[in-house]
Amino acid sequence: PQYNTWIELQYQQTQAGVLAYAERVIAEGYPPGVLMIDDTWQYDYGHWRFPADRFPDPKGMVERLHALGFLVMLWICPQVSADGRLYLDLRDAGLLLRGADGRPAIRDWWNGYSALVDVANPAAAAWLRGVLGVLQTEFGIDGFKLDAGDYCHYRSDDQAHRPGHPALQSEAWAEFAEGYPLNELRACWKMGNRALAQRLRDKNHSWDASGIAGCIPNILALGLVGYAFSCPDMVGGGEYLHFNGSAGSLDGELFVRHAQLAALLPMQQFSAAPWRVLDAEHARLCRDAALLHVEYGERILALARHAAATGEPIVRPLAWIWDDARASSVHDQFLLGDDLLVAPVVTKGARTREVLLPPGRWRDDQGVEHAGGGLVSVPAPLERLPRFSRC
Repeated sequence: PQYNTWIELQYQQTQAGVLAYAERVIAEGYPPGVLMIDDTWQYDYGHWRFPADRFPDPKGMVERLHALGFLVMLWICPQVSADGRLYLDLRDAGLLLRGADGRPAIRDWWNGYSALVDVANPAAAAWLRGVLGVLQTEFGIDGFKLDAGDYCHYRSDDQAHRPGHPALQSEAWAEFAEGYPLNELRACWKMGNRALAQRLRDKNHSWDASGIAGCIPNILALGLVGYAFSCPDMVGGGEYLHFNGSAGSLDGELFVRHAQLAALLPMQQFSAAPWRVLDAEHARLCRDAALLHVEYGERILALARHAAATGEPIVRPLAWIWDDARASSVHDQFLLGDDLLVAPVVTKGARTREVLLPPGRWRDDQGVEHAGGGLVSVPAPLERLPRFSRC
């Protein structure tokens, strides 16, 4: 699994907070995986350095995280705070995106107003790669979460190294990301069938299509257009404003179902700590889902290698193997490869699950055999993720 510090620490990322989160992951019985240190670990946007007051020993921190079994990623973006010496140096070197008036483009994004690195400019990309290289060599950072890069922050009349459609900057950001074997992106353009991990946009803590119900359709669509290495956003939702109330305002059932849904997808990412926001039983079921992800890890990895070689998605719609109108209309179940069908529960309160099985014989996770070619109904208590293997 992946663990992201965003929901727990938000805009107060500190060495002590990161280590406490990681230590608690292990103490709660979760398997180690990738740990992402999110926004505000840095001095400022573009200043990709650990501030000494909040990270007194970043090398020691990374060494401790490695010893716990984690790989470590840092959050970055192509924005630069539009004041100070760095901004002036990048401006004078011609490494910032310029607007139609020829001046550095200062754009409003979710963290205020910032300038933008022209990542399509080889000189700008080389500057940023050098900065990140220092983080790798000095502190042992394993990879980067490359956030932002959304085409809505760019304009067709921008003066850029690669002029044209605003999405060309998104494409360049993804091309930059491919230089890091451990990466995560949220905005891509024409970069299917490349070595890129693609996370869905932030999902709400909700049951509707803006939340959990949107995960499977979005993941299936990503796979069909070439983005096989996908993540359904953070368990419980990644929209942090939904987590600013009391813990009791959160839906434990939703957390569990989201963790189960992600368990058999290419990536499963936690951020809000189940042991903090849930009662003991719901937190235990989230941990069980994390262990299930590990159990299926070799199968997922084999499919990832297959996707890299062939372009075929890891996660597939039913219609991938069954040319039937009913299969084409199903958006709440998926195939992991061709011989494992997964039917997560994405409806609040549901304790049974209607599943459309392709033709043939299928054995469910309880050992019961079913004839395919139509609908079957199976029990789906909160602790169960219904799944079916081809006999």
